[in-house]
Amino acid sequence: MGRAGRALRGVGKAAAVAGAVGVAGFAYASVIERNWFRLRRYEIPVLAPGSARLRVLHLSDAHLTPGRRMLIDWIRGLDAYQPDLVVNTGDSLAHPDAVTPFVDALGPLLDRPGLFVYGSNDLFSPRLKNPARYLWRSSKTDYNKRTVPDLPWRALGAAMSGSGWLDLNNHKGRLKAGGLDIAVAGVHDSHINMDRYEKVAGTADPAADLRLGVMHSPEPRNLDRFTADGYDLLLAGHTHGGQVCLPFYGTLVTNCGIDRARAWGLSRNGASWLHVSGGMGTSPYAPVRFCCRPEAALLDLVPRS
Repeated sequence: MGRAGRALRGVGKAAAVAGAVGVAGFAYASVIERNWFRLRRYEIPVLAPGSARLRVLHLSDAHLTPGRRMLIDWIRGLDAYQPDLVVNTGDSLAHPDAVTPFVDALGPLLDRPGLFVYGSNDLFSPRLKNPARYLWRSSKTDYNKRTVPDLPWRALGAAMSGSGWLDLNNHKGRLKAGGLDIAVAGVHDSHINMDRYEKVAGTADPAADLRLGVMHSPEPRNLDRFTADGYDLLLAGHTHGGQVCLPFYGTLVTNCGIDRARAWGLSRNGASWLHVSGGMGTSPYAPVRFCCRPEAALLDLVPRS
């Protein structure tokens, strides 16, 4: 075999190896990591001295389709951690027939105090698109021409509200959980321009034991307004933690205005604490997770020292 033949053979082997690695990587990301759920736990010193501990379960971005039995069973099993309050920050659906499976997933959690906001994918079904586009632009532009929701968001909201959960889509409210008096406010999804902060604007009640601000997409303009109004803890989702991350680098894109360093997990937003959920699911058209396992979070709120 001549030099040219050996070179071609080497190129062929390299291509075969690269192809095998690519297939193995996709199989891992779509079969293993996508279903490798985890519960993150944080302790947040946000309550007044002498207050009782409050356990908050933060759920987000299930993007549920009826056949995802492993995800449904995992969410349902989270009731075993006995949260005092459940917060759902949206994008629960990814299919017209997913309301009943999502309610089944919540199961006994619906008997606990809870609240919710919607995400864009509670109203508009996912569509096939090139996921690489997230590297240079937000998916927000995809909704510019979509004005008529095609998912049963009203039925989803009715199921949660009917169990006593508060609808915080551009609303304020008050609830008792874990023996604490909690002032809450939320906005609808900024990703589809349905947030109306002016409807909840104003100083949060300083007499409440906890002031909680809730949104789907963690847009800095809303985060800063909640913080300026005195909310102690802000909860959001939407980012999926990047969904596909790189080792030693982390999140590639956030798909919103928040910086990559705060794409998931616990951080500060001025005087407020901020928790951004990495989310539990994926779009059915991008069913992969890499270095970014699907998650829910258990937030133990404790007294400040």
